[in-house]
Amino acid sequence: MDDATALRAAADRLEQLAARTTSGDWRPAGLLASRPEVVAHLPDGGTEHVAEARAASAAWITALSPAVAGPLAGVLRAAAERDPVDPAAVALARALLDRLPRPGHGRSSPSLGP
Repeated sequence: MDDATALRAAADRLEQLAARTTSGDWRPAGLLASRPEVVAHLPDGGTEHVAEARAASAAWITALSPAVAGPLAGVLRAAAERDPVDPAAVALARALLDRLPRPGHGRSSPSLGP
């Protein structure tokens, strides 16, 4: 996959994920009694349940709420049109493609590549 195609694919997947996620401007506002299990894999090899580390992860989750998907997808598409393509934008697109679900692959299953 060439760089411009990777940028466009990442933008498309980001928008698709945002479209099926609870919409709005996310902000921390208390705790839920029930939550999905999310595990952070740490550089030292350890793991931590994100739910148990809400104070550390809440800002990250709210910063990347679905409200960010449209503008970020726009940046990725604009980068795809530039010549030469910005290597930092390509690195972002490839990181997103490794993590965003592929179209038609469920609500939360990560992609295993482009």
